[in-house]
Amino acid sequence: MSTERHISREDLESRFKSLQEDIQGRVENRKQAIVAAAMAAGAILVVVAYLFGRRKGSRRATQVEFRRK
Repeated sequence: MSTERHISREDLESRFKSLQEDIQGRVENRKQAIVAAAMAAGAILVVVAYLFGRRKGSRRATQVEFRRK
């Protein structure tokens, strides 16, 4: 004869609660790293956009040369 154990509502709730706490802990641990990486990527994007804009502006700008006699 098998000794089957019935799964109760409390068993499911406790299992889901422990799983949720584990996931929340992992997210909290990585949250600061994700925010720091996003800020670094944003800063790099701004610098690259500035450099490309500067290059394009210097190619388009008219250069006037004055000569003295």
